Amino acid sequence: MPSFLRRLPGFALTIVFAGTALAQTGQIAGTVKDENGQPLKDALIKIERKDIKGSYKVKTKKKGDYLHAGLPLGTYKVTVEVNGKDVDNVDNVRTKLGDDTVVDFDLQRVKAQQQAAVQAAETGTLTNEQERSMTPEQKAAIEKQVKERTAAMAKNKALNDAFNAGMEAKKTNNFQGAVDAFQKASEMDPNQHVIWSNMAEAYGELSKTKTGAEKDAALAKSIEAYQKAIALLPTDAGYRNNYALVLARAGKIPEMQEELGKAVQADPANAGRYYYNMGAVLTNINQMPAACDAFKKATDVDPNYADAFYQFGICLTSKAVAKPDGSITFPEGTSEAFQKYLALKPDGPFSESAKGMLASMGSKLETTYTAPGAKKPAPAKRK
Repeated sequence: MPSFLRRLPGFALTIVFAGTALAQTGQIAGTVKDENGQPLKDALIKIERKDIKGSYKVKTKKKGDYLHAGLPLGTYKVTVEVNGKDVDNVDNVRTKLGDDTVVDFDLQRVKAQQQAAVQAAETGTLTNEQERSMTPEQKAAIEKQVKERTAAMAKNKALNDAFNAGMEAKKTNNFQGAVDAFQKASEMDPNQHVIWSNMAEAYGELSKTKTGAEKDAALAKSIEAYQKAIALLPTDAGYRNNYALVLARAGKIPEMQEELGKAVQADPANAGRYYYNMGAVLTNINQMPAACDAFKKATDVDPNYADAFYQFGICLTSKAVAKPDGSITFPEGTSEAFQKYLALKPDGPFSESAKGMLASMGSKLETTYTAPGAKKPAPAKRK
């Protein structure tokens, strides 16, 4: 052996150690597609070594691709995580020298498999192959979905039964029974506006059969139920109209006027009816000036609303003034209101009353009526 090698005894040993320190590594690569079949960016790929403890992570790029190089040769479990939740995995992945070990994830396929498995589990036809292809997490998720769906189906049946019982009771004027059934339905699902609106109506009708404190309590319950229905569906003008009528019965006149105003805003096409209801309520509590204004608004927004013209005429007669000579002066527009009613409904339920009012006023009954805005006939030309 040359003398310079003898002077360097550690040289050969160093060369040997350097050779054994060259690690044998491989890499895992693949792509991830979302539930719509599109590349999924920023999905977290978790690579867990199984034979020796080791954990590695990488995120997918814009095209859904990922690559983790420098992985020791071994056996791994590769999991894809989306929004903090593991959605799929491939177990027993072995890395190799040279070529990539490809692990792709297709979440669209996974979703379809899960849906098929859920349907199969519900019908009791889950195959052994389907069970084997599921991870413990997927099995747990499917079991949870089946339980939730079964519970929801049972709840919906009970809910429908209670609601239908309430509707049947209401049809037969069993308003206490209707209230009880709707109350039961509301406890099962408090987010159904139709339950609250029907409960409110039932309480309103129930109040008509009561007196004193019981009547007041039923009206208060009706108001409360309407408030819940409107909170769930604030754009329903019908709810607001009915709520306003109950408010009027409870003596809450300013609140009633406010709600009918909101009904007009929500449903301008039927504004005439809402103003008419307002006028009727105000008439019943002897607030005639306000009632006349409401009936007038009803005729303004709906010039074909015959009953509104009649009630407007009746309302105006309350403002008639007796003269010293015994004659009576009626406010301007009184005769015209009755004339318009008769033109629109010559055989209507108030036709005889309207004719009698015109006769008592000394007005001539007109047989023609021109709707507001109609063109006047052209004058006859001289021959």
